[in-house]
Amino acid sequence: MLRVLIAWVGTSDLYGPSKAAAGDVGPIAQALDVRTFDRVVLLESFSKPEHQNMLQPYVTWLRGRTKAEVVERPETLAGPTDFGGIYEAARRACQDVLAREKDAALTFHLSPGSPPMAAVWMLLGKTIFRAELIESSREQGVRTANVPFDIAAEFLPDLLRAPDERLRSQSTADSPPAPEFKDIIHRSQVMARLIQRARRVALRNVPVLIEGESGTGKELLAKAIHRASPRRGKPFIPVNCGAIPESLVEAELFGVLKGVGTGVDARKGFFESADGGTLFLDELGELPLPVQVKLLRVLQEREVTPLGAREPKPIDVRVIAATNRTVVEEVEAGRFREDLFYRLAVAVLKLPPLRDRPGDTGLLVDELLKVVNQEAATEPGYVPKKFSTGARNLILAHPWPGNVRELLLTVKRAAIWSDGATISAEDVRESLLAVPHAQRRDVLGRPLGGGLNLQKILKEVAQHYLGRALNEAAGNKTRAAKLVGAPSYQTLSNWLRKYGVGA
Repeated sequence: MLRVLIAWVGTSDLYGPSKAAAGDVGPIAQALDVRTFDRVVLLESFSKPEHQNMLQPYVTWLRGRTKAEVVERPETLAGPTDFGGIYEAARRACQDVLAREKDAALTFHLSPGSPPMAAVWMLLGKTIFRAELIESSREQGVRTANVPFDIAAEFLPDLLRAPDERLRSQSTADSPPAPEFKDIIHRSQVMARLIQRARRVALRNVPVLIEGESGTGKELLAKAIHRASPRRGKPFIPVNCGAIPESLVEAELFGVLKGVGTGVDARKGFFESADGGTLFLDELGELPLPVQVKLLRVLQEREVTPLGAREPKPIDVRVIAATNRTVVEEVEAGRFREDLFYRLAVAVLKLPPLRDRPGDTGLLVDELLKVVNQEAATEPGYVPKKFSTGARNLILAHPWPGNVRELLLTVKRAAIWSDGATISAEDVRESLLAVPHAQRRDVLGRPLGGGLNLQKILKEVAQHYLGRALNEAAGNKTRAAKLVGAPSYQTLSNWLRKYGVGA
């Protein structure tokens, strides 16, 4: 049985190498001196540069003192009382151990780190995971911590209902409600609510319209909906409407008979190929208006007429459409048919950009680096990579206008440019591409004159951030007020009325 010690590295541990001569090696080294473990998992979250600089020398020193495998897990927390972040980091560490060794014997060290870290270890050790809890001190040595049942049963659950609601929301948010959605990595409430809706609509035989910026993962969400639907096991056919030449759109979608002068051979269309399953129409807004008319008829009549055919063929296809445009605005501009919009918009899911998904970037970048390491594992000379603290901080601070796609490509580039096993902040900085701002005439870049209206711009900004705050706070005005710096929920209510948000 694999014996695993899991602990947060505390500042007292960092000073262990310099104080070892005096017998003060720190809680983690003290535990390793008197107990036997096969693996030690160190959770690290230091924000001060002096502590970050001490970390690697400490780990090297610790490895020289024990035969156990020492595994580092850099984590980024919002602050010392970030219960949600602490909980998620600790829970993921335990899950990763048990995923490889399901019978591993876990031990949680309560002494190093902050009091909230100790509280979370007690919560996990007495509820989700069967783990021994230990504590240590110079005076009393290393001992098993006695946490009575009534504390675990009565006090610790209250931690989940504490004023800091992030613990409850974040501890459940990144656990997908169904295995079909497991590939959608998230922690944020906004994504948790989206997946709840997606799971619900998956069971209904209705069209779905997914709106979201480029790179947000619309096809990934569409696949999850298909897998969670009664149509699982039937075809899922993804189609990029913007990549089909206009002259071939009808033939590709609806099919074509032999002898029809379209420049393509006789073939089934995408609708027939998806019969019984799901057809995913990405970049739907790129379809020409005449094709939109025929698409509407297919959806209404549930039959398709290939080019050159006299009789229609019945089909049973569920359509999931996606666009990176705002369809309502496209309808108003005359670029999208209103009747088709209402036919598709039975269930509308709006995928938020990565910048509006608090807490998700840290989770995603870790998962993406795992993927990159796995894909490159067999390449000559490749060394598995990890992020330095500076690199992670730079990633977390970046707005990621290209969303998850940009994040993945940046991680891939950084893994290529890094010389050793650690991706540095400079590696990340060199991997970031200049963002084209032509499509983002943001509030700081709009030209003066020409109808510029400052009051309108201020209103746009207020509506944007008030809406984001309400969304993130799940409608709780007290929490939303804190998110936008309002002194009270009454002030927030006044702002909402003034700017017409949430009405």
